[in-house]
Amino acid sequence: MDGIWSFQDRYRILHMTWFAFFLTFVVWFNFAPFATAVKVEFGLNEAQLRTLAICNVALTVPARIIVGMILDRYGPRVTYSCLLVFAAIPCITFALAQDFNQLVYSRLALSIVGCGFVIGIRMVAEWFPPNEIGLAEGLYGGWGNFGSAGAAFTLPTIAAATAFLAAGQLNWRLAIALTGIIAAIYGVVYFFSVQDTPPGKVYERPASSAGMEVTSVKDFWFMLLMNIPLVGILGVIAWRLNKVNFINSTQLYITWFLLVCLYVVQAYNCWKANKALITGKKQYSPDERYKFSQVANLDIAYLACFGSELAVVSMLPTFFQRGFGLTAAIAGAVAGTYAFMNLVARPGGGLISDKIGSRKWTLSTTLAGTGIGYLVFSSLGGNIPLLVVVIVTMVASFFVMAAEGATFAIVPLIKRRVTGQIAGNVGAYGNVGAVAYLTIYSLLPEGAAGDRTFFQMLGIVALISASLCGFLLKEPHESHTEVLVVPREVSAKQRHF
Repeated sequence: MDGIWSFQDRYRILHMTWFAFFLTFVVWFNFAPFATAVKVEFGLNEAQLRTLAICNVALTVPARIIVGMILDRYGPRVTYSCLLVFAAIPCITFALAQDFNQLVYSRLALSIVGCGFVIGIRMVAEWFPPNEIGLAEGLYGGWGNFGSAGAAFTLPTIAAATAFLAAGQLNWRLAIALTGIIAAIYGVVYFFSVQDTPPGKVYERPASSAGMEVTSVKDFWFMLLMNIPLVGILGVIAWRLNKVNFINSTQLYITWFLLVCLYVVQAYNCWKANKALITGKKQYSPDERYKFSQVANLDIAYLACFGSELAVVSMLPTFFQRGFGLTAAIAGAVAGTYAFMNLVARPGGGLISDKIGSRKWTLSTTLAGTGIGYLVFSSLGGNIPLLVVVIVTMVASFFVMAAEGATFAIVPLIKRRVTGQIAGNVGAYGNVGAVAYLTIYSLLPEGAAGDRTFFQMLGIVALISASLCGFLLKEPHESHTEVLVVPREVSAKQRHF
């Protein structure tokens, strides 16, 4: 990684790709800075506002699965470009919304943009060798993830500066529309500026993109079991929409029925993708096999770290306000240190994974630190000095985001030709965690007791995940080699390259 600042060859691809991810996160989180303004303008109650927050991550769950399949089939260049151009449509729709229903529909569509992370995981994996994959993926994820903080820092300024166009009011509509327009323009630039693989390297595609490829019958049934939460969490979102009267009880039951049908269709597609294996017509050689339990462990790990991050960033300012008596401005600044750590912590987790020789124990240790950090948070309160609060926040967030970096230091090394689908599956579980955590948080009593219970829950889940990784996760094969993996069907001349 000595040439990281050169903007040449693979480093140029890395920089252009993390910035694409950065823009998708700016779009994805462009509502948070204006939540209060939108609440006042539309006369929303607290339940409706929390529902919009949940809708913001709702369709990201199935989108990450679907986009992972599209990615493996068509490549990251085309997939990322299309997603960035698509972002303009829901952004402009949200900016033009006139009632709560329109806000919900456009926010659901905007949640699809949150799947952009998955695409860059495969792009970076194609350009960097295994011994550098942790740091490269960490830089991609950490710098791109900073888009949430970028939105918080820049969009209110844009809205205030253009208030003269909105009768002196905060021009949140223009600021949100602008994020989509910029993303669309960059999508075109990205399409003409990158390629899927280095010259001479073949882009591996799965035999079928209908469902994830597994290499044993037992893993097929395990995969179907792990797919249940991906559909079930959508049922939770439907229930939440029913609670705010967005859909009635009849529509709720119809939605649940359709989700059952969706799971059946998904299971059928997985069967079709693995039909030859299940019927005994195909067997995988030992060097072609991978264990789906590896994916399942990473699913739970990402639920514990990234799922909790998404949930925490939405409530941390309020926690500091009522827990420590801070003003809204100071509470927001302290909470901002949590997201700020993405710049160093996620790459740090990937770098540690590259250097210490054990990706498994890097992930287990950072998850354990995440759990302890949240349990410390649950005990905070009272007259603790502000400096101590800031330090605890930054230390806790370091472990959360380092665990994210350590997770995706492993994802590209499991099975290269289905990296998109694996990344989509793991990424989707992060959103499953976010929706589950936010839903549980909405049911807890308001105040210090509810906040304390919330952080205790996050800490216990992270510690359980750390234990599962420590006992069940296997070290990826050849996870620290210094050369790019070249498919066996590539010619000898191409191999030499």
